[in-house]
Amino acid sequence: MVRLFLTFAILCGLYNEAYGKASIDIDMKLKALNKPALKTIKSEDGDIIDCVDIYKQHAFDHPALRNHKIQTLGTALSLPILHICMQMKPSVVFGTTKTTRPNNGTSKPITSQIWSKSGTCPKGTVPVRRVSREDIMRASSPSHFGRKTPRRYDFLDNALKHKGKFNITAERLRQPRPKDRSEAILIAIGYNYLGAQSDINVWNPPGVQFNDYSSSQIWLLAGLSDKFETIEAGWVVNPHVFGDSRTRLFTYWTKDSYATTGCTNLLCSGFVQTTTRFALGAAVEPVSTPSSEQYHITVSMYLDPNTLNWWLTCGGNVIGYWPGNLFTYLKHSATAVQWGGEVYSTNVRKKPHTKTTMGSGRWPSYLYGEACFHTNVRIKDYSLQIKYPPYLSEYSDEYDCYSTKLNRETYRAEPVFFFGGPGQNRFCP
Repeated sequence: MVRLFLTFAILCGLYNEAYGKASIDIDMKLKALNKPALKTIKSEDGDIIDCVDIYKQHAFDHPALRNHKIQTLGTALSLPILHICMQMKPSVVFGTTKTTRPNNGTSKPITSQIWSKSGTCPKGTVPVRRVSREDIMRASSPSHFGRKTPRRYDFLDNALKHKGKFNITAERLRQPRPKDRSEAILIAIGYNYLGAQSDINVWNPPGVQFNDYSSSQIWLLAGLSDKFETIEAGWVVNPHVFGDSRTRLFTYWTKDSYATTGCTNLLCSGFVQTTTRFALGAAVEPVSTPSSEQYHITVSMYLDPNTLNWWLTCGGNVIGYWPGNLFTYLKHSATAVQWGGEVYSTNVRKKPHTKTTMGSGRWPSYLYGEACFHTNVRIKDYSLQIKYPPYLSEYSDEYDCYSTKLNRETYRAEPVFFFGGPGQNRFCP
């Protein structure tokens, strides 16, 4: 009896010690993420938005940014960041996203978020979605909160040799595919890309499982298959990170194939936010509905040649930038661009397959008003001209679950890239 009591006491002590350490780790993470607010806005959708001093945002906790040099209007300054005004806008702009060619339908742009109905952040601050203890507790550990799992992109090893002769489907089928992700994409490869953009149709995909996510986005990539860098932006439904199934604006970055660096939005240091109008991770509305009104967000990511920072704009608003000194391969250009969707689940390529949907949840063959799309797809290369990519390939990891269709009604019409699908179905059991 005494021995049993001692064993029980030891186990209780070990549990309390582990619980106490985990609680401390969560407290430290919350302190790092939730900076003191100069103003707090309670959104009607339940989010809390903190207006944080722009110079005290989490980005500058990154070791590479502690001596970050800021450029004002494209002029380099050599003072530490806390002593000067930030570069609030890029020294160049990407340019127009629109076309004069006829399209197959007209979607409406989204230019604001739900929280902005409840208030605005004052000048000199940035809106930051507050993270709760429950948010972090859903992650496997505080250090993994808001991070993707590692993967490879084998086609990157010879990206600049591919040019227009590249068959992405053949290349990818020869290589092992990620065990927990499924992509349906349009890809441009073989050149040095200084920017990319598109109008991304906004939906709230039904049936996203709690431990999964479903995104519609743009990727800019550079590097090697097992050590690549990427910056990403678009919209996502991610219950595991956000605790609900709302459609939310998101960004991502990594410099080591998602292994140990980078994160979603501002959940680690790195991305420098400059806007007062948009909050990364906040909900996006309205969303499209089948056979009814369609909505889109215009997303652009491009390199400022004077500062080597990668800037993000959304809905005509400059959101902020990834400082160039976060990267090695992406410091001067990307070597591949992807437009499309991604589903994360431990149940892709398995039976039963995940029921998490991509895009609108409907097949691309349903076309405008039913299927999710990217349109006004553009790149900028060393010619500095904004152009429709001269060479494009379509690819899906699981065509019976999620597929693609690059559609052009007439030779004069703007091409529209439709993608997505229902996940589990009779062809994808």
